Amino acid sequence: MPIRIFGDPVLRKKAQVIENIDGSIDRLARGMVESLSQARGLGLAAPQVGQSKAICIINLPLLDEKVKQPLVVINPRIHLREGEVIYEEGCLSFPGIYAEVSRPKKIALTGFDLDGNALEYEADDILARVFLHEADHLDGVLFIDHLSIIKRQLLKTKLKNLNQD
Repeated sequence: MPIRIFGDPVLRKKAQVIENIDGSIDRLARGMVESLSQARGLGLAAPQVGQSKAICIINLPLLDEKVKQPLVVINPRIHLREGEVIYEEGCLSFPGIYAEVSRPKKIALTGFDLDGNALEYEADDILARVFLHEADHLDGVLFIDHLSIIKRQLLKTKLKNLNQD
């Protein structure tokens, strides 16, 4: 599944809540896992592959070598946000663009797995950042939206070049 680049309207749409976890959602998740693996990214949300559905993949094996499978989260909701930390972020939909973004240090998240089982996660540091970044995608929010106007202006040429490719 090709990853959509900044400028694609699907990246700005609020993703639809998934009401029924069926074969199409399973196929979407498998395709997303493959795309994320090929891109060697930390996370991927369905809008990034052109699907306005509330599902994201977190590449846990890149964050913890003891974990063998990526985490699939359907209808994720962030319930707790604590602290603040500034760290450099990138995004598969913004190739070659990185910027420092302030995000909560710790979060609590709920959602569902592919079998419809409830998931609860508490995360901090980089894992919290990845969850927040992907949850933002599901709301049509991009990491550049967290930047000051001045920082966005500094990236203006790079962003324009992404739109032209």
